[in-house]
Amino acid sequence: MNPHDLLAVEFEGHRPHLRAVAYRMLGSLSEAEDAVQEAWLRLARSDSGDIDNLGGWLTTVVGRVCLDLLRARKTRREESLEDRLPDPVVSRVDAADPEQEVLLADSVGLALLVVLESLSPAERLAFVLHDMFGLPFEQIAPIVDRTPATAKKLASRARQRVRGAAPSPDPDPADQRRVVDAFLAAARGGDFEALVSILDPDVVLRADGGVLTNGLKVIRGVAAVAGQLATFQRMATSAAAHPALINGLAGLVNTIDGRLISVMSFTVSEGRIAAIDILSDPDRLSRLDLAGLEP
Repeated sequence: MNPHDLLAVEFEGHRPHLRAVAYRMLGSLSEAEDAVQEAWLRLARSDSGDIDNLGGWLTTVVGRVCLDLLRARKTRREESLEDRLPDPVVSRVDAADPEQEVLLADSVGLALLVVLESLSPAERLAFVLHDMFGLPFEQIAPIVDRTPATAKKLASRARQRVRGAAPSPDPDPADQRRVVDAFLAAARGGDFEALVSILDPDVVLRADGGVLTNGLKVIRGVAAVAGQLATFQRMATSAAAHPALINGLAGLVNTIDGRLISVMSFTVSEGRIAAIDILSDPDRLSRLDLAGLEP
């Protein structure tokens, strides 16, 4: 095996970690893949013999690529992901995919990714790399062109904004699933009282239908979300609901005659639904990889 092939093999060993970093930074699976591929291209053009810590070098490169993409979003508001749901990662409830486990370690639910979208690019990078991946601020500082002390302040500021903004999901998958099943039963039966009983008072519903709904719609509070019962009932009675894990949390994949119509993620916190995230954008649904759901 020649040196280039050896380098490619070594890079592939780092790919799952790099993809996980980029996904948390960007909330987009396709952009995360692009960032990782760019890291490979830069590595292939470099003198790899001078790299002492390949994993650290690659993480730094991916961080810089993601930072550039996030800054570009801020200057091109029409391309911002703040007005749409992050890409969901869909998997079966009874199967483990090692690469997805790396991608979704610590259950990075859609609700948390939505909060991360509100951070500045530098804050997001400092928070993700330090709080989620344990990188020292000395390594983060050059990526954001700041001192280590300033990078630490960026992460601290981000941490304060994230804390409490995204509900912490209950740790037991079976408990999550029971609540989602109760939601589905209430929706099918049109049972308003049953629905209210499993919703957190401050529940947030985010629905992204793309061109169908003119972007992201956000509904807050138990009364307003429960007021969508008729919509939930139409969905529950017309579609086949398939249990799935959405970003590691209990969710549903809904189909009609085998055609995917929506993906629903539920954040269950303290036994009640604190967040519902629904992606029904046909264009984005068509690009989801649901091969892992096949029996």
